[in-house]
Amino acid sequence: MENLEIVSLLVRLVAGSLFFFQGYDKLFHVKVENVLSAFSNSKIPGFLPRPLLRILVLSSSYIEMVGGFLLMIGLFKFAILSLISIDLVFVSIVFSYYTAMWDMQFYFPRFVFICILWIIPKANDIYSLDFVFSKQ
Repeated sequence: MENLEIVSLLVRLVAGSLFFFQGYDKLFHVKVENVLSAFSNSKIPGFLPRPLLRILVLSSSYIEMVGGFLLMIGLFKFAILSLISIDLVFVSIVFSYYTAMWDMQFYFPRFVFICILWIIPKANDIYSLDFVFSKQ
């Protein structure tokens, strides 16, 4: 496929920025307490104890923010993709439990971008720090 290098860069930048700002927003604008309150205020009683849910929301937020940044610059791509993939599975399970995920406007694009990044061969991701460091 022609221009796979550009596609890889573009998808990494878009996916990375989506995850970065999602994590940043949860940590610094919405705040973790408000995210936890949204779960507490749902009509379905929680299946996770609040302290465990707090740890999961915090770790998810940091994975998204730091992982999104590292995706944008192309550093530790496959380790970050692994963490973000686990995060996406966790988010889909938790949100599906609390409210059916019929409205996937926020989840689905991130899922597709991550799947695309998994498919693109490492050799085609030349506009990344991983590529620069692998050549030394």
